[in-house]
Amino acid sequence: MMRTATAEEVGLIIDWAADEGWNPGLDDARAFHAADPVGFFVAEEDGEIVAAISVVNHSDSFAFLGLYLCRPDWRGKGVAFALWKHALAHAGERTVGLDGVAEQQANYARSGFALTGATSRFEGAARPAPALRGATPEDLPALTALDETANGITRPRFLGAWLADCDTRRTLVLDGPEGPAGFATARLCREGCKIGPVVAPDGETALALADAAAAALGAEAFILDVPSAQGGFREALKARGFVATFETARMYRGTPPEAADTLYAVATLELG
Repeated sequence: MMRTATAEEVGLIIDWAADEGWNPGLDDARAFHAADPVGFFVAEEDGEIVAAISVVNHSDSFAFLGLYLCRPDWRGKGVAFALWKHALAHAGERTVGLDGVAEQQANYARSGFALTGATSRFEGAARPAPALRGATPEDLPALTALDETANGITRPRFLGAWLADCDTRRTLVLDGPEGPAGFATARLCREGCKIGPVVAPDGETALALADAAAAALGAEAFILDVPSAQGGFREALKARGFVATFETARMYRGTPPEAADTLYAVATLELG
């Protein structure tokens, strides 16, 4: 049986992701579920969940696929692919994006996904950062607009939850002459601290934002998932001693969004 996951089950799915080494955030379940409460799906056999997936509808025109997981003893039996097709129907005619492991590209291509780039994970030490202020609820419209320009999509429900401070998450804002000009969100994960999204006018500012966001959570090191379009930023990270540890394929089914050059790190590989 295939059905929509409950909010509690979204937490279980994220635990599965942790078991697979994906290193989710400590408070991801709440923000993920808020993005699209009916965008998480499970397959059940004999009353037990054996596979899961998310297809989160961020807007009327864009969705993102992630958390595609299957219990090892149920792999190769067609259950996961049936759930894949069931979940994709939730997106309707929307463009759907995903960040998938490279060895699965051919499988995704058979479902209409085309490769557009890659996302590389960089890990390294934080440095002292300039003092930047924390985001406030009043900043949300401006930060949503910056995120929309950077990603080429609108996702207000996700950002409303993702940018809300809690014990394990902080968002720092860079102010410009006309209001917020950039921001970065840090979140504590099962291992270490991830920073994303990072939206900034240039690479130097992006690094300063990341350092400041890490410092807000007391992290001495951090992880960034950097789009392949930011080649210069990747080189700057390597020059600073960051190491690339993992890469995913960014693929879309449908017309890819028109992103700007201000996105230096994605929010999460699961929801974009």
